[in-house]
Amino acid sequence: MIEATPVATSVSIIVPVLNEVAVTRAALMRLRTDFPDCELVVVDGGSTDGTVAAATGLARVLRTGPGRALQMNTGAAYTSGDVLWFVHVDLVVDRAALTQLRTALADPGTVGGGLTLRFDRRTRSLDYLARASNMRARRLHHIFGDQAMFVRRRVFDAAGGFPPLPLMEDLELSRRLHRRGRLVLLPATATASARRFTEHGTTQMVVFMQYLRLLYFAGVSPERIRDRYERGPLPGRRRSHRFRARPSQKEHVRAAPLD
Repeated sequence: MIEATPVATSVSIIVPVLNEVAVTRAALMRLRTDFPDCELVVVDGGSTDGTVAAATGLARVLRTGPGRALQMNTGAAYTSGDVLWFVHVDLVVDRAALTQLRTALADPGTVGGGLTLRFDRRTRSLDYLARASNMRARRLHHIFGDQAMFVRRRVFDAAGGFPPLPLMEDLELSRRLHRRGRLVLLPATATASARRFTEHGTTQMVVFMQYLRLLYFAGVSPERIRDRYERGPLPGRRRSHRFRARPSQKEHVRAAPLD
């Protein structure tokens, strides 16, 4: 239980989007209503479906090239909050989260954390995935994007921001942050859409995601993992992966504010 006294820390909410017109407007209206004292910035990665128009007027909108790490780093560079809060557009964030976030960060040893994950559908497989993700966050300090990661700006900057990886950028950043201080999992929930799991079958997708993480920890290139992810779970087909070093390329933040 969070027991410290909340601190009035300035918070910037950064929402990366790409072709999410169906959910963008409702998500931003909810964030503005529930967290009115937070700076709200949307970073579009090249949408072609009207997402930018849906976001305009509800948040400051930036444009970048594609890539979630690039989008989130760009948002961080164009915001002013002491705390950076990365919220996926299809997440529903508990209203209690901001107070709990500020309370947790009243402890100077805490550098960031995430919210307790749950899904908008209840099945055994999805419940298992949520429990496993929350347990991993508590014990291994691995915070993923669908847990609405938050971090002190100064620690984020010192860690170099999100690494320029095509996949697993949130996992890698959380590992770096944990070396610099405590990461906490708040009781407040982040409710994620189950759409990507139900499309291919929940159990199959849960196994598939665990497989991708194993590839990452085994040293498989993030580019190859991304390619495998984009193909989705393919039952009955065996694929080989050559191990090679992860890239050390640098990422350049380029954005064009729309307001």
